[in-house]
Amino acid sequence: MEFNTKFAMPEKHQVACVAAGVFESRKLSDAADALDKAAHGQIRELLRSGDMDGKMGSTRLLYRVPGVAAERVLLVGLGREKEFGEKQYRDCARAALAAVQETGARDACLYFAELHVPDRDAAWKARQLVLAAADVTYRFDRMKSKKAEETSLLHVAISAASKRDAAALERGMREGSAIAAGMTLARDLGNLPANVCTPTYLADTSVKLGREWKLAVEVLEQKDMEKLGMGSLLSVTRGSHQPPKFVILRYSGAGRKDRPVVLVGKGITFDTGGISIKPSAEMDEMKFDMCGAASVLGALRAAAELGLKLNVVGLVPACENMPGGAATKPGDIVSSMSGQTIEILNTDAEGRLILADALSYAERFEPQAVVDIATLTRACVVALGHVCSGLYANKDGLADEVQAAGAESLDRVWRLPLWEDYQEQLKSNFADFAT
Repeated sequence: MEFNTKFAMPEKHQVACVAAGVFESRKLSDAADALDKAAHGQIRELLRSGDMDGKMGSTRLLYRVPGVAAERVLLVGLGREKEFGEKQYRDCARAALAAVQETGARDACLYFAELHVPDRDAAWKARQLVLAAADVTYRFDRMKSKKAEETSLLHVAISAASKRDAAALERGMREGSAIAAGMTLARDLGNLPANVCTPTYLADTSVKLGREWKLAVEVLEQKDMEKLGMGSLLSVTRGSHQPPKFVILRYSGAGRKDRPVVLVGKGITFDTGGISIKPSAEMDEMKFDMCGAASVLGALRAAAELGLKLNVVGLVPACENMPGGAATKPGDIVSSMSGQTIEILNTDAEGRLILADALSYAERFEPQAVVDIATLTRACVVALGHVCSGLYANKDGLADEVQAAGAESLDRVWRLPLWEDYQEQLKSNFADFAT
């Protein structure tokens, strides 16, 4: 799907479909008002008949409206005008794009950049429209013999009110396209079954990503990890026949002397819990335990496409957590890369074990910041639900930046405490730490 900007009055735009908004109480947006005037009040008459009241996400498709050049006019409910904000903008964008896609139209123009969203500019609006389009059109059918039909919607224009707005919209579309591609990569990796998306598959995908986007990629094998003393990570993979991989990706967008940001992604390609085995119900979902790693690969791809002016290092410790005759047992003690020993009380605590060595490895890059991303525990969902991610941080400034980025992208985080009191729970009678 291609995006571009257009300078055109909504009633004069020759396109398969134009989309405009309607607030509750049947109040028309500027674009909808222009369409209504061109149609000599036909749209208002339709609304008065009760066909649509502007409820958030509702849609009404009109064909061959008199005085309007477009084949179709799509009216999209915006909800209450006083409550219209970021979430409402994204919701109405999704509703509009989903409805346009169902019409079979090959091209469309959205008159949504004119909608006022407090503290958000035209670039933000364009970015959200592109991301909404990627979300609405996403399909994962790689493992099916019969593929889903390709969307008929090939071209989407976003109406610009001025040249200044057009420049901002173009920038937002470029950003949205790069971010959407990174998100699609992450989603595809997460959706693949664990017999396909193995640690080796993640490593191979990283190498291909490096070739495509000129990233420096290095893959450490088990013998390399043994030499580095990554006993914590390697303890997780003992029960699996799949060899572990440790992937290092480098994106260099700044000077050599500029310290990098390091992203660490948990890459457990399947998590049975090991000897401390999980219940069988919904265990199939444990293929998603590598989504932290998928997020890192997606972020590196987006950074490269955007040409960000900073250095980024991605670290992906990848392995399976399986039971077996050689698997780590509850009570086993292992030595981590840092030289500290860990008593493993529950083998289903594998995430922190692989991240411990990955974070130790990250020190060699002398980073300005380290962010690790992991599907670490369902307890986070119990605490926060499905509306945000948990955030632990030992630097207030960095935590503030991550929270601000989450608010900007609508991928919110909530900071959780790291009080000294919790250290008591890490004490072991037999090792430096227990987990």
